[in-house]
Amino acid sequence: MDSVQLGPATARIVIADAETTKRKRNSMSDAALARSEKPSDVAMALLPLMVVVLVVFLITGFAVPVLPLHVHQGLGFGTFVVGLVTGSQFAASIISRVWSGRFADNRGPKLTVILGLAAAMASGVIYAVSLAFVSIPAASVSILLGGRAVLGVAESFIITGAVTWGLALVGTESAGRVIAWIGMAMFAALALGAPIGTTLYGIGGLQAVAIATTLVPLTTLILVAPLSAVPVRRGEFASLLSVLGAVWLPGFGSALSSVGLGAILAFGALISAQRGWAPVWLVFSAFAVTLVLARMLLGHVPDKLGGARVALACLFVEAAGLALIWLANGPVLAAIGAALTGFGYSLVYPGLGVEAVKSASPETRGLAMAAYTVCLDIALGLGSPALGLIAGSMGLGSVFLASTMAVLGAVLVTFRILHTAKATENRS
Repeated sequence: MDSVQLGPATARIVIADAETTKRKRNSMSDAALARSEKPSDVAMALLPLMVVVLVVFLITGFAVPVLPLHVHQGLGFGTFVVGLVTGSQFAASIISRVWSGRFADNRGPKLTVILGLAAAMASGVIYAVSLAFVSIPAASVSILLGGRAVLGVAESFIITGAVTWGLALVGTESAGRVIAWIGMAMFAALALGAPIGTTLYGIGGLQAVAIATTLVPLTTLILVAPLSAVPVRRGEFASLLSVLGAVWLPGFGSALSSVGLGAILAFGALISAQRGWAPVWLVFSAFAVTLVLARMLLGHVPDKLGGARVALACLFVEAAGLALIWLANGPVLAAIGAALTGFGYSLVYPGLGVEAVKSASPETRGLAMAAYTVCLDIALGLGSPALGLIAGSMGLGSVFLASTMAVLGAVLVTFRILHTAKATENRS
């Protein structure tokens, strides 16, 4: 057979066509994978990542009830230092979000998760080191602050790495499930961590908590090490401002909706105690149970019906639940309101997260999810103190009225997202 010789121009056309085909296949790979996998396959792919997230928030939960006791009773510091130690983890999380997103995009999500677990182990070691200086309280609490900051960095790397890894494994068409189920693991861990931490503290003080904080991530590394890494997608460098410009609208809507979460976390028990509702944990438990169940059973709905559409419907449910707590005259009505709030919020965050993922290129998903998560951090970091000021001047009930208004603000943002998406679709 005679060989065919291609001229330079023809060769360039063939190469260009090949590159175009390759790009199309790459852009379609996520969708094809998501369509080809059953829900059970997606669940099995995400299960190890859910375990990793559960671990980091489990050890976070260990410290929540015991660190205030150790700092106040053991080291003799006042409430300001207690708040400083408690909040340092979350401040470090906010600061390290963008770093973790860049790292996940450039070095891969598996390495991001591994480094997060290593940092979590290091935080436990630092806790233990602080105990060697209890005779010098200022030195001990300073070391403890460092341990909390390291745990905050660990949380950023693990959450960002796990979500980015999950999106790479099952595709953006399952983005809602990825965000919902990984978030479900987070809330389950926080609920379990506090009683376990209290038990450990009763057995062996902060030393027992430090040992558990070190060993639990070490055990999890054994689970993560054999997992297959996903290839890193190389692309053009994207500036942080360009990514923020793409995700700020769903992020802003998520932040407004998360004010309701902050109200439940910070003031659910307080309003129960003030109004004589027993048990005082009922409001939070009702919220958490319905949130976990909804994400478990309905986490796939934003992927099927559209993230913004599902978020819009759920925002009305969340607002109704918060308003019901505001109007409640007894624990049953308050618990029903909290359950509605949990059910509504359960799919708002993943629903708007789907919109954030859609706006990002495959090469910048880690950074996009980090920027999206920062919006939640800011909502809780700034929203809860703002609600505290409202409670101080207008009473605890007003917290839930203000949260209702914030969630209705998220409704307006979500309408804007839907309008923008429709306008874009019409132009195309």
